[in-house]
Amino acid sequence: MAAHPTPSSGPGAAPVCYRHPDRPARITCTRCERRICPDCMNDASVGHQCPECVAEANRRVRTPRTVFGGRPTAAPYATWTFIGLMAAGYLLQTVNPNITGAFGMNALAAVFTGEWYRMITAAFLHGGLMHLFFNGFALYVVGRQLEAWLGHVRYVALWVLSALGGSAVTVLVTAVTVLATGTVEPQLSVGASGAVFGLFGAVLVLGRRLGLDTRFVLLLLAVNLVITFLPGLNIAWTAHVGGLLTGLVLGAGFGYLPRGGQGRPGSGSRSGTVHLLVAAGWALVVAAVVVASAVALFGAVGAA
Repeated sequence: MAAHPTPSSGPGAAPVCYRHPDRPARITCTRCERRICPDCMNDASVGHQCPECVAEANRRVRTPRTVFGGRPTAAPYATWTFIGLMAAGYLLQTVNPNITGAFGMNALAAVFTGEWYRMITAAFLHGGLMHLFFNGFALYVVGRQLEAWLGHVRYVALWVLSALGGSAVTVLVTAVTVLATGTVEPQLSVGASGAVFGLFGAVLVLGRRLGLDTRFVLLLLAVNLVITFLPGLNIAWTAHVGGLLTGLVLGAGFGYLPRGGQGRPGSGSRSGTVHLLVAAGWALVVAAVVVASAVALFGAVGAA
């Protein structure tokens, strides 16, 4: 590398730091060979480097990424947060039972009174201790692995959009029921099942993308779907179906886009942009379903 001219105070003067011309410098940067004072010295594997060379080297170092392009996680903080919020929601229900009716998923209340927050707050409420335990345990088992694969941001997007996707299908089916029967009967549902089914769908797709044996996940999902549609259990199947569909779509988007080298998952700089577009695109689909269902409900009730 060509040497840079070293600042000096005059002919025959002692060399000075190129960043601090008033300070003498006896050490040269091992990369650019410019003189540096003690304040500008950064330890390197051999000798010392100046701040500019250190900054340039840092820019060239790639940020570590997970196999699907997320930032590596030290611990499943998002999973613990969701479980904590679910437990807090159940405690609030225990203290004040009116919480359930005020924040549970009620499609008619969301549409006609503008209480759209119900679409997400319902995911943190539960119908009993066993309901909370099942969803919390499923989230603990599946969520930690997904968070490690995806990183915090993609994982949170998957969880939230799966919960919203379940609520969107609930609004859609409510609109179809009102149009078909002319009967307006409010239905209340609670639980993180939509989000959990979204995680099941995503881990199934991503596991297959990695070449893992996903038969156990497939069997577990099949059993839960059968239980969902058993008569007499009063399970909100719409949330399960909407969450599962969201998990399958986002899992495919995160796992297969963009294509990585030799058919492996992409983890380059493009992944963040592409995955953001995938999540935003699905969010628009969910919003479109809700808006169309709301318009249909207004029309059906107005006609009645």
